[in-house]
Amino acid sequence: MTKVLVIDPEKCAGCRTCEAVCSFYHEKEFNPAKSRIHVLKWEEAGLDVPMVCQQCESPVCETVCPVKAVSRDSKTSAMLIDYDICIGCRMCIMACPFGGPSINPETRKTIKCDLCDGDPQCAKFCPTGTIEYKNATKATYKKRKEAANKLGELIVKLATP
Repeated sequence: MTKVLVIDPEKCAGCRTCEAVCSFYHEKEFNPAKSRIHVLKWEEAGLDVPMVCQQCESPVCETVCPVKAVSRDSKTSAMLIDYDICIGCRMCIMACPFGGPSINPETRKTIKCDLCDGDPQCAKFCPTGTIEYKNATKATYKKRKEAANKLGELIVKLATP
């Protein structure tokens, strides 16, 4: 059964453990700039929100990649980047509505969540249970949609003077 990351921003304490374990798992160093998950802080609202690739059903990142470096992994259903093909053009970054991909500051190529080959470290080590890796059921998708709607409402509220 397919599994998905489910994020409840109301539980996030802003500890950024997810960023640290992600960068260490992938890059063998604790460097948030090399993490595939990023915690956004909204001081005015007192809210911290982990932003990560949503592994969309119809991924725009795959569609806009001019060299076809983005494809779905048959095992985990994660959208993966082939770094031998990626040219670092940033089209996927500009197209993503969720802020999932970012740029590795050293390689200048796109990095994004790959679900750690089916064992996401961010979910495994999140001390507050903000990030969970769950079976993709109707209830899970409903929870993800509700969290996205809450986040959208908050962004509109913060952006409105």
